[in-house]
Amino acid sequence: MGDIKIREMDPEDLPEVLGVLRRALGETSLLKRTPELWRWKHVDNPFGKSLALVAETDGRIAGVRAMLRWDLETVSGETIRCLRPVDTATDPDFGRQGIFRALTEAAVGTATDQGIDLIFNTPNKASGPGYLKMGWQQVGPIGVMVRPLLRRTGSAPDDVAPDPGDFFKSGTEEAGSPVTDRPARGMRTPRTAGYMQWRFAGHPTARYRAISHNGQTAILRPNHRSGRREVVVSELFGDRPSAAVRFSARVSRASYLAGWFSRGTPEWRGALVGGMMPVPGISALSLVANPLRHLSVDVLSLSEWDISLGDLELL
Repeated sequence: MGDIKIREMDPEDLPEVLGVLRRALGETSLLKRTPELWRWKHVDNPFGKSLALVAETDGRIAGVRAMLRWDLETVSGETIRCLRPVDTATDPDFGRQGIFRALTEAAVGTATDQGIDLIFNTPNKASGPGYLKMGWQQVGPIGVMVRPLLRRTGSAPDDVAPDPGDFFKSGTEEAGSPVTDRPARGMRTPRTAGYMQWRFAGHPTARYRAISHNGQTAILRPNHRSGRREVVVSELFGDRPSAAVRFSARVSRASYLAGWFSRGTPEWRGALVGGMMPVPGISALSLVANPLRHLSVDVLSLSEWDISLGDLELL
């Protein structure tokens, strides 16, 4: 086997890169590894084109490491320039050769040279230990809030993309319209008009819906999980977000609502008042971070983050 070369990904690499991702990670009905999904995530992203590297040997792509660009704003108005590792895989034919580490170290070096402030992500159980060995640090668990709806909805196959028409009685519309966001209470994604359109209207496979009630808005995502219909409350907007939660429950045909918001935020309190309760001992994701320079906020404290599932899911 020849030497492994780390280089920037070229556009013509995409078919082979997608093949590596499919072989290594698989795909689901909501996350089919298509050119459209790649373009949405890594090219059309309003925060900028992703940093994407490949490992090449003997004319084959042995691994890929793509980092999504992301901005976070602090309470003081400072913008923290971030990267998020999202599509990372080593072809099964090239396992245990240090490709994951080599790609990551190269990406971190490039990010540092580009003036990136922070890298953060939510790795799975298999890749999490590898990040910690390379200097990432635990920020904290991302929990789950649930409101059971006590409805008989019939079985729902997990391998079939959800049809929003099966999930809602009425009152929903396409998501992605501009919203009036509140001031940040921690590190928060700026919910600009461009971001909302890209994030919730542009996703090639996930079909987000919006519900507005008395000036309050919920961004919802229908999902199949363990044979049940699930409605994910991805975002809440308004000064009384509990009204949007209650209305979402009223018009939903799902078995339950699920979501997560940073503790102490208006959305967290609104979800609680709307009947969504934290599930003890359950973590949907684990947030890790690697600050590349000294920052004015403690990025390793979960209390300094002002995020929701909308910031994390399906990315």
